[in-house]
Amino acid sequence: MSGKIRIELEPLGQSFDVEPGTPLQDVLFPYGVEFPCGGRGRCKRCRVRVLEGELEATAEQRSILTAEDLAVGWRLACHSKVEGPLKLDIAQWETTILTDDTAFEFTPASGLGIAVDLGTTTLVAQLLDLTTGRVLAVRTALNPQVVHGADVMSRVELSISGGAAKLRDLIREEIGRLVADLVAGAAAASSGASTVAIVGNTVMHHLFCGIGLEPLSHAPFEAVRDGLEVFRASDLGWRLPGDPEVRFLPCLGSFVGSDVLAGILATRLHQSEPPVVLIDLGTNGEIVIGNRERILCASTAAGPAFEGGKISMGMRAATGAITQVTVEDQRAHVHVIGGGPPRGICGSGLVDAVAAGLELGVIRPTGRLRDARTPWPLVEPVSLTQSDIRELQLAKAAIAAGLRILLARLGVARSDITRVYLAGAFGNYVNRGSARRIGLLDFPLEIVEPAGNTALLGAKMSLFLADRGEQAHAAIRARTEHLSLAADERFLDTYVEEMTFPAE
Repeated sequence: MSGKIRIELEPLGQSFDVEPGTPLQDVLFPYGVEFPCGGRGRCKRCRVRVLEGELEATAEQRSILTAEDLAVGWRLACHSKVEGPLKLDIAQWETTILTDDTAFEFTPASGLGIAVDLGTTTLVAQLLDLTTGRVLAVRTALNPQVVHGADVMSRVELSISGGAAKLRDLIREEIGRLVADLVAGAAAASSGASTVAIVGNTVMHHLFCGIGLEPLSHAPFEAVRDGLEVFRASDLGWRLPGDPEVRFLPCLGSFVGSDVLAGILATRLHQSEPPVVLIDLGTNGEIVIGNRERILCASTAAGPAFEGGKISMGMRAATGAITQVTVEDQRAHVHVIGGGPPRGICGSGLVDAVAAGLELGVIRPTGRLRDARTPWPLVEPVSLTQSDIRELQLAKAAIAAGLRILLARLGVARSDITRVYLAGAFGNYVNRGSARRIGLLDFPLEIVEPAGNTALLGAKMSLFLADRGEQAHAAIRARTEHLSLAADERFLDTYVEEMTFPAE
């Protein structure tokens, strides 16, 4: 095309044309390049290697990358603009996105419904036949907002500094594309879907619904409007048959969103006689403890370690990630997604690695490496640094402290808990034995249960509630108390106590 510049991507074998001066950050995300820090040049996770052509090594890049890296062609995509033809090695990562095929009881309805799990990193949408409960089609995607930061606080910062409309439009357009694709591909979709139910954390709720995030950017971190939000598809710019109703389910507290409400529905925690626990481990760790009489919930800033963030060679659970570490013959052995050479380590692999390090004596209960000056090599080129271990300590201490405080506030002993549900991708893949070994989950292994994508399952269940949905949601919210851990005078001391690893 006249005036445009060709970019070739290896090993994908794909190419496209862009305008001169186009930032690489604007065009590489769909091909698997990550921008966890939102393009601030802090994390080095958006590295690409120039195979042919030229990309200027800016002053910012020279301060972040080594001279050796620069010499062999490594550049930061977030600080690079296209000025000439390029062939780039992007080493695409194929991310596994957790869907749901769990059977559940329902009262048949008519027509079609669509359930959407709007995650901070990933999106999942399923089309259901409401007469049979059968899933007719599934669509997944990465959340396009990730280009502006992997964690919710990065997006809160961008939103209150003038980027709210950009973030709102990005997510509405992407979910609209998934929904339209589902409807177009369904043989019975001549009349379209009758309802779209969306769940997500509080920040995703606000961004999608166009609600200001400023109150969530500072203490006491209280949402102004966190209830059920109802739209017509046309209100969102979606052109769908029948102009279906779009319902974003209500949140439970400042950083406990409708994805957790959906998790309560999915696990039937609100119907249980004995107390049970629901934990969703991510950048914000959400914890729910309760039964049919009373429910307590809280969120804790666990940080991104459970998702591989802030780890020297951390990455999502994708091709090339070390996802498991075991000890055999007094040596650490790793499993890599895809079976090829390792590129880094994901959250579940990190938990395994630290548990293995404790067993081998490479890591002390204080969290110190036996030789703090030298990283622990797992397998070339992946090593575990002292800083990596500290990041995991911070994350696990936040969750463990939150659990202790909620149990105490509810007046429930740890031995009274009959089931611990682990929600989400990390909970689905983490080794329960390793999680117990590092002190993350101090419960008998037999009661800890990976629960899969409870957010998506709960969203599907809500499609069958029809007019009873608002009543059911309101009933759960009425018996649920949201606690601010930051405001609890015991949290800091408990957090410090939980920083160490169990001696055995």
